[in-house]
Amino acid sequence: MQFQPVFPPHKRPILIAGPCSAETEEQVLTTAHGLKGFQPDLFRAGIWKPRTRPGAFEGIGVPGLAWLRRVKEETGMKTTTEVANAQHVYECLKYGVDVLWIGARTTVNPFSVQEIADALAGTDMPVIVKNPVNPDYKLWVGAIERLYKVGLRRIAAIHRGFSTYGDSKYRNVPRWQMAIDLMEEFPGLEVICDISHICGRRDILAETAQKAYDLNFNGLMVEVHPTPDTAWSDAAQQITPEQFGQMTGALIQRKATSDDPDYQLKIENFRQQIDEFDEEIIHLIAQRMQMVREIGYVKKDKNIAIFQPERWRALADACRRRAEKNELSREFISLFLEAIHQEGINQQEKVMNDGIVTTIAPAGDLWIND
Repeated sequence: MQFQPVFPPHKRPILIAGPCSAETEEQVLTTAHGLKGFQPDLFRAGIWKPRTRPGAFEGIGVPGLAWLRRVKEETGMKTTTEVANAQHVYECLKYGVDVLWIGARTTVNPFSVQEIADALAGTDMPVIVKNPVNPDYKLWVGAIERLYKVGLRRIAAIHRGFSTYGDSKYRNVPRWQMAIDLMEEFPGLEVICDISHICGRRDILAETAQKAYDLNFNGLMVEVHPTPDTAWSDAAQQITPEQFGQMTGALIQRKATSDDPDYQLKIENFRQQIDEFDEEIIHLIAQRMQMVREIGYVKKDKNIAIFQPERWRALADACRRRAEKNELSREFISLFLEAIHQEGINQQEKVMNDGIVTTIAPAGDLWIND
């Protein structure tokens, strides 16, 4: 797929800012005028808000689109909002919204994405696609493909993290690798980091923004409100226009690479060492899995279940303690342990079920286990 830029070519960093929700005309315009001096590329505001439970503020609706039009008239800033169905698209086109985004709860539904794509067919409307709520890479790519197939080319992506079960300092765990995979597969696609939804709290916004810059994201989406603590939705993750300016002004923008010979020499040396470590790691994991298979034979001989909860808890706790001593993050070690444990289970299942063939007999007959 060959994408055209949503933003001015080679613009770095791209900045999208504005309130989570358009609440009142005064609130929207106050935020916009407060942001104008910091020159965001897009002013964002949620007009329709998909909420987890009924009763929460679900957006002001169509009247808020007139407020976005006033923002553009008074400040010159382009505007963007979230759409979840064809009717949203038609209303935004009517009011001159400049860019649309598809939210995480919509990206997860191919029917809804196709409805939006069909509504936009024949236009040149720029669209930004947020990752789905859960870490499903194919759904994210599939949503982009649906837009592309109706003729849209000005497409970008937003990484806003993923829902997870358990404790985390993030509201939505970043799982940065998925966004990196998207950048690698589609090098012409602009990828923005929505730090507000990843963090869910304003005290870690700056460090997460710098992480995004360090990983070569094209820019940031940030929720900004004149009085964040009184916001009607997602108050804890919003900041004031002044705080937005201070944060973005202090961030260090990284270069993608350098032709400096000293840099190239040092990087190549380190990469060779990493390649050697990786080879050793793969060899050690293979040895570990051989031991896991040996345990599987013993379990099979004694008719013992594969999963041993007490052993798993002890192993996981010990690995987490070692990881902390070696300055490895809990997020990384949890993902690593999960992957290692699942592969171990898969290996032992092969051992336990070797020689057992399960087939489905014709209707009405019993299953046959040989």
